[in-house]
Amino acid sequence: MSQDPIANDPIPPPLVKRTTLIVRNLERSIEFYRDVLGMSIWYDDEITLSGVGLAAGAKGDRTRLVIMQGPDPVLGMIGLLEFTTPRLPEPARRERLGIGDIVFVMQGRDVHGVHARARERGFRVHAAPHEFSVKGASGQQLQMTSLSLWDPDDYFIEYNQRQEAA
Repeated sequence: MSQDPIANDPIPPPLVKRTTLIVRNLERSIEFYRDVLGMSIWYDDEITLSGVGLAAGAKGDRTRLVIMQGPDPVLGMIGLLEFTTPRLPEPARRERLGIGDIVFVMQGRDVHGVHARARERGFRVHAAPHEFSVKGASGQQLQMTSLSLWDPDDYFIEYNQRQEAA
């Protein structure tokens, strides 16, 4: 009889399923995650806030939540949440990262295609595809082509395509 190692942990670690981003313009964000990165819409609905769980908005505020899905049916989803009534004030445009900011690290097979589609649609590219090497957790050097870009709400994305070992 095998035992679940997590069941015996004093603090069972959570499974990170989704990150939800508060966005300015939901349609523009869908365009980026669907038409540039290739994700698909998994969920789309309007939600009226209860005023209890989310540290934004107030009871009765109306939002629309779209959840984008990648290749895994459970992990790595990105929620896009727009406050529709009332609208949230727009923050200043982010040009550099600092404390409290996040970096999404994504791995895919189409770094040059993502770059081309982002440019065609007017999304900001911080660094065009470039060769990159980093030591992996096992100590082995990993070779990749990396693209750095901003989504429409200034969330930073590092999109990597691993190179085959020689």
